[in-house]
Amino acid sequence: MSLTPDLSCAPRRPRLRDRLLIPVLLLAVLGGLVGLAAGTGWDEIREQIGALHPWQVCALLGLSLANYLARSLRWHRLARRLGLPTDLAQDTRHYLGGFAMAVTPGRVGELVRMRWLRRETGWSVTRTAPLALMDRAGDLAAMGLLLALALSLAASGIAGALPVTGLALVAAVIVTRPALLTTLVTLAFRALGRFPRAFARARGAARSLSRFSHGPTLTLALALGLAGWGAEAFSFHLLLGWMGVDVGLWKAVAIFVFATLAGGLTGAPGGLGGAEAAMVALLSLEGVPLAVSVPATALIRLTTLWFAIAIGLAAFPLAERASLKAQG
Repeated sequence: MSLTPDLSCAPRRPRLRDRLLIPVLLLAVLGGLVGLAAGTGWDEIREQIGALHPWQVCALLGLSLANYLARSLRWHRLARRLGLPTDLAQDTRHYLGGFAMAVTPGRVGELVRMRWLRRETGWSVTRTAPLALMDRAGDLAAMGLLLALALSLAASGIAGALPVTGLALVAAVIVTRPALLTTLVTLAFRALGRFPRAFARARGAARSLSRFSHGPTLTLALALGLAGWGAEAFSFHLLLGWMGVDVGLWKAVAIFVFATLAGGLTGAPGGLGGAEAAMVALLSLEGVPLAVSVPATALIRLTTLWFAIAIGLAAFPLAERASLKAQG
């Protein structure tokens, strides 16, 4: 299967199953949280949520926005390194608009950014695919390192965290090593023996990653990723403190990052279900009552994942109109 799908050939009208996938998953997550809340007691949960001040919610949203802007800047710097003739406003519009598709399976919908780039620059999806690969690798590397740091500084560990950390870092290393990724694509083609054109495009995209094998570029990309994801993890620590729970800064960071990565490994759109379950379970292991862990999990997901989707929905039509105007 091609690593760089041609979005221009994608069907305009998704099948009924695809349209129903996200609502069903969302309902399942909400049902699970409601079930936990009902078993815990609604009064305690309402009390916890109502105790937050508006400025505290704004602070959580501000830290999430810092994450999105830092990663948008990373996208821009990587785009410039690749040679794309785009400016900061364009790249920010593309990156934020892509968040509207964050809850598609495997976040593949975020590749809509490649369509906008093709319309505005004339570059094919194959030529811009390395940008998406490096962006994903930057997230994995930053989160893997952040989790490793948190585990080393937290008072106690998290079962299963080391394998997740290792998978994230290995995936990031593979994507940032053009020769290694090209070899893996070649081996996959030899094993499968089919789709030669698709594998040829994948090899071409892998070779293009060499443009990013540049010390200052990789350092800046990693620093921006660490700053962005660190801001969101810190917001989780603040939220727990405001709700009367103190598990420690680094334990809060470890729980947030591990739950986010674990949710992604489930393959569910946006990590729905997996991330929430992991977060509630890990907080419970730290002695946090469900009356706190359930609303804390719901609030942090609202101010991170769903806030990103809201920003994406606002930016998506702007990016779509601008790309159509440039194409015309």
